[in-house]
Amino acid sequence: MSLGLAIFTIFHVLLSLIGILAGFAVVYGLLTANRLDGWTKIFLWTTVLTSATGYLFPFHKVLPSHIVGVVSLVVLVLCIYARYGRKLAGGWNRTYAITAVTALYLNVFVLVAQLFQMVPALRAFAPTQTEGPFLIAQTLVLLAFVVIGILAATRFRQQQLRPA
Repeated sequence: MSLGLAIFTIFHVLLSLIGILAGFAVVYGLLTANRLDGWTKIFLWTTVLTSATGYLFPFHKVLPSHIVGVVSLVVLVLCIYARYGRKLAGGWNRTYAITAVTALYLNVFVLVAQLFQMVPALRAFAPTQTEGPFLIAQTLVLLAFVVIGILAATRFRQQQLRPA
Protein backbone atom coordinates (compact mmCIF):
# COMPACT_ATOMS: atom_id res chain seq x y z
CA MET A 1 0.00 0.00 0.00
CA SER A 2 1.42 3.37 -0.99
CA LEU A 3 1.83 6.15 1.55
CA GLY A 4 -0.88 8.21 -0.15
CA LEU A 5 -3.34 5.32 -0.03
CA ALA A 6 -2.45 4.62 3.61
CA ILE A 7 -3.11 8.25 4.56
CA PHE A 8 -6.36 8.25 2.59
CA THR A 9 -7.42 5.03 4.33
CA ILE A 10 -6.78 6.61 7.74
CA PHE A 11 -8.79 9.67 6.70
CA HIS A 12 -11.67 7.47 5.51
CA VAL A 13 -11.66 5.40 8.71
CA LEU A 14 -11.56 8.52 10.90
CA LEU A 15 -14.53 9.99 9.01
CA SER A 16 -16.40 6.75 9.55
CA LEU A 17 -15.64 6.57 13.27
CA ILE A 18 -16.55 10.22 13.84
CA GLY A 19 -19.78 9.61 11.92
CA ILE A 20 -20.60 6.59 14.06
CA LEU A 21 -19.92 8.43 17.32
CA ALA A 22 -21.92 11.46 16.20
CA GLY A 23 -24.65 9.12 14.96
CA PHE A 24 -25.06 7.62 18.42
CA ALA A 25 -25.39 11.15 19.83
CA VAL A 26 -28.07 11.89 17.20
CA VAL A 27 -29.91 8.68 18.10
CA TYR A 28 -29.82 9.70 21.76
CA GLY A 29 -31.40 12.98 20.67
CA LEU A 30 -34.06 11.14 18.71
CA LEU A 31 -34.89 8.97 21.71
CA THR A 32 -35.20 12.04 23.95
CA ALA A 33 -36.95 14.23 21.32
CA ASN A 34 -34.00 16.62 21.04
CA ARG A 35 -32.74 17.67 17.63
CA LEU A 36 -29.08 18.09 18.66
CA ASP A 37 -28.38 20.26 15.63
CA GLY A 38 -24.58 20.34 15.99
CA TRP A 39 -24.27 16.57 16.32
CA THR A 40 -26.67 16.14 13.41
CA LYS A 41 -24.50 18.23 11.10
CA ILE A 42 -21.37 16.32 12.11
CA PHE A 43 -23.15 12.99 11.66
CA LEU A 44 -24.60 13.82 8.26
CA TRP A 45 -21.44 15.41 6.82
CA THR A 46 -19.08 12.67 8.00
CA THR A 47 -21.46 9.90 6.95
CA VAL A 48 -21.93 11.36 3.47
CA LEU A 49 -18.17 11.83 3.13
CA THR A 50 -17.52 8.29 4.37
CA SER A 51 -19.84 6.85 1.73
CA ALA A 52 -18.49 9.10 -1.02
CA THR A 53 -14.80 8.57 -0.24
CA GLY A 54 -15.32 4.80 -0.30
CA TYR A 55 -15.56 5.07 -4.09
CA LEU A 56 -12.12 6.68 -4.35
CA PHE A 57 -10.29 3.49 -3.36
CA PRO A 58 -8.91 1.49 -6.28
CA PHE A 59 -11.18 -1.36 -7.31
CA HIS A 60 -11.67 -3.63 -10.33
CA LYS A 61 -15.20 -4.87 -9.75
CA VAL A 62 -18.28 -3.83 -7.81
CA LEU A 63 -17.98 -4.97 -4.22
CA PRO A 64 -20.61 -5.30 -1.47
CA SER A 65 -19.17 -2.13 0.08
CA HIS A 66 -20.08 -0.21 -3.09
CA ILE A 67 -23.68 -1.40 -2.88
CA VAL A 68 -23.87 -0.44 0.81
CA GLY A 69 -22.41 2.95 -0.17
CA VAL A 70 -25.12 3.56 -2.78
CA VAL A 71 -27.86 2.55 -0.33
CA SER A 72 -26.31 4.77 2.34
CA LEU A 73 -26.15 7.79 0.02
CA VAL A 74 -29.78 7.35 -1.04
CA VAL A 75 -30.85 7.07 2.61
CA LEU A 76 -28.77 10.14 3.48
CA VAL A 77 -30.32 12.22 0.69
CA LEU A 78 -33.76 11.41 2.07
CA CYS A 79 -32.57 12.08 5.64
CA ILE A 80 -31.10 15.48 4.72
CA TYR A 81 -34.22 16.40 2.76
CA ALA A 82 -36.49 15.47 5.67
CA ARG A 83 -34.36 17.40 8.17
CA TYR A 84 -33.45 20.51 6.19
CA GLY A 85 -35.70 20.57 3.12
CA ARG A 86 -38.97 19.72 4.88
CA LYS A 87 -37.82 20.96 8.32
CA LEU A 88 -39.28 17.89 10.06
CA ALA A 89 -42.83 19.03 9.25
CA GLY A 90 -45.60 16.48 9.59
CA GLY A 91 -44.50 12.95 8.80
CA TRP A 92 -41.05 14.14 7.77
CA ASN A 93 -39.87 13.98 11.39
CA ARG A 94 -40.57 10.23 11.37
CA THR A 95 -38.84 9.91 7.97
CA TYR A 96 -35.84 11.74 9.39
CA ALA A 97 -35.68 9.50 12.46
CA ILE A 98 -35.92 6.31 10.41
CA THR A 99 -33.36 7.38 7.81
CA ALA A 100 -30.91 8.71 10.43
CA VAL A 101 -31.01 5.39 12.29
CA THR A 102 -30.72 3.49 9.00
CA ALA A 103 -27.68 5.52 7.94
CA LEU A 104 -26.03 4.85 11.29
CA TYR A 105 -26.88 1.14 11.03
CA LEU A 106 -25.22 0.93 7.61
CA ASN A 107 -22.03 2.48 9.03
CA VAL A 108 -22.06 0.06 11.97
CA PHE A 109 -22.76 -2.85 9.60
CA VAL A 110 -19.60 -1.96 7.67
CA LEU A 111 -17.68 -1.46 10.93
CA VAL A 112 -18.57 -4.98 12.06
CA ALA A 113 -17.58 -6.39 8.66
CA GLN A 114 -14.27 -4.52 8.81
CA LEU A 115 -13.61 -5.72 12.36
CA PHE A 116 -14.13 -9.33 11.28
CA GLN A 117 -11.81 -8.74 8.35
CA MET A 118 -9.04 -6.81 10.13
CA VAL A 119 -8.91 -8.11 13.73
CA PRO A 120 -7.07 -11.45 13.74
CA ALA A 121 -9.07 -12.92 16.64
CA LEU A 122 -12.38 -12.16 14.90
CA ARG A 123 -11.07 -13.21 11.51
CA ALA A 124 -10.20 -16.62 12.98
CA PHE A 125 -13.88 -17.09 13.88
CA ALA A 126 -15.16 -16.05 10.45
CA PRO A 127 -12.44 -15.97 7.77
CA THR A 128 -14.92 -15.70 4.87
CA GLN A 129 -17.60 -13.73 6.75
CA THR A 130 -20.15 -16.44 6.00
CA GLU A 131 -19.59 -18.33 9.25
CA GLY A 132 -21.92 -18.36 12.25
CA PRO A 133 -20.10 -15.85 14.49
CA PHE A 134 -20.17 -13.18 11.78
CA LEU A 135 -23.80 -13.85 10.91
CA ILE A 136 -24.79 -13.81 14.60
CA ALA A 137 -22.95 -10.52 15.18
CA GLN A 138 -24.59 -8.87 12.16
CA THR A 139 -28.01 -10.23 13.10
CA LEU A 140 -27.69 -8.85 16.65
CA VAL A 141 -26.62 -5.47 15.26
CA LEU A 142 -29.60 -5.48 12.88
CA LEU A 143 -32.06 -6.41 15.64
CA ALA A 144 -30.67 -3.73 17.93
CA PHE A 145 -31.07 -1.10 15.22
CA VAL A 146 -34.60 -2.22 14.36
CA VAL A 147 -35.58 -1.71 18.02
CA ILE A 148 -33.72 1.61 18.18
CA GLY A 149 -35.34 2.72 14.92
CA ILE A 150 -38.85 1.91 16.13
CA LEU A 151 -38.26 3.70 19.43
CA ALA A 152 -36.64 6.69 17.76
CA ALA A 153 -39.39 7.09 15.16
CA THR A 154 -42.07 6.81 17.84
CA ARG A 155 -40.48 9.02 20.48
CA PHE A 156 -39.18 11.67 18.11
CA ARG A 157 -42.62 11.93 16.52
CA GLN A 158 -44.70 11.90 19.71
CA GLN A 159 -42.72 14.44 21.71
CA GLN A 160 -42.69 18.15 21.09
CA LEU A 161 -39.27 18.74 19.57
CA ARG A 162 -36.79 20.76 21.56
CA PRO A 163 -33.74 22.33 19.93
CA ALA A 164 -30.57 21.54 21.82
